[in-house]
Amino acid sequence: MAQTPFDDRLSDGKALASGLLPVLQMERGAERTRDVRTELYPAIDPHASGMLPLDGRHTMYWEQSGNPRGLPVLFLHGGPGAGASPTHRRFFDPSFYRIVVFDQRGAGRSSPLGETIDNTTPHLIQDIETLRRHLEIDRWLVFGGSWGSTLALAYGETHPDRVLGFILRGIFLSRPEEIDWFLYGMRTVFPEAWRDFSGFIPEAERGDLLTAYHQRLMNPDPRVHLPAARCWSRYEGACSTLLPNVETTTSFGEDRIAVGLARLEAQYFVNKIFLPDNALLANIGRIRKHWCTIVQGRYDMVCPPMTADALARAWPEARYIVVPDAGHSALEPGVRAQLVAACERFRDERRAAAAE
Repeated sequence: MAQTPFDDRLSDGKALASGLLPVLQMERGAERTRDVRTELYPAIDPHASGMLPLDGRHTMYWEQSGNPRGLPVLFLHGGPGAGASPTHRRFFDPSFYRIVVFDQRGAGRSSPLGETIDNTTPHLIQDIETLRRHLEIDRWLVFGGSWGSTLALAYGETHPDRVLGFILRGIFLSRPEEIDWFLYGMRTVFPEAWRDFSGFIPEAERGDLLTAYHQRLMNPDPRVHLPAARCWSRYEGACSTLLPNVETTTSFGEDRIAVGLARLEAQYFVNKIFLPDNALLANIGRIRKHWCTIVQGRYDMVCPPMTADALARAWPEARYIVVPDAGHSALEPGVRAQLVAACERFRDERRAAAAE
């Protein structure tokens, strides 16, 4: 459930002609706002970064940009295993936000790449707390899409007192029906991509694509795991945008991205993301009082709207926005606009509350 560094190539699409409202099909929980920024902020560089040892095996890449004294916001990338990119800093007003980005263990610039040992959802939750304490942050806004939305919910439900609010996109709750959709259901819309994905596996094994891929991806021989990783990752890339994007699909197949993404996704899927069944919805009461905006592309084929709808029904206090002309990527124009607008609204509400 990825948002990879190569999604940067989608960010140069045409700006929405009329701002926020034309992309809005459904919004629940607040009045619509016309005078809200909807375009990414200009590119910025980090003012601090480092490699944080997590345990004897893993080391985490982290960075900070924006206002060093601003309100902290944590960006959680997709995958698991995809990694973050410079574009992910640009959703946030750098004069207001202290922007924290990191690569989850086994992903991106963290090392070792694609490592599955000691790599579980509880480990990732603890890593976030380790980073929070390292940066001496009390509470932060948590922003996550796709697998990042999964991790945001898991972290928030474990540490609700450390979260100021949530901005979530392309919801993935890791239920069996969602994983089955990824493995088999997407062929109803992307039969060509699915034929390439399933055709990599011998016909006798195609009844259990997850096990077949997992076995190959865990093989230490690059001659075995690299072709499998490329095929898995290209399949996800091909299904991630509303309109075909050859560069995106090709980029997903590049070795470094493919290995981290495919190996860790398969590992997490096989192990039901290392959490009890339906844990994220079952524990939503722990965070229902928190500020939240949920953004969902209507034609998101990787994380289809039925999942965001289930979360919105379980969390009626959240603002729920469905973008009618968008797929999965955070950088689809309509989704991008709504995510920036959500960050702007949170900023304005915090400023207004401080002024009272």
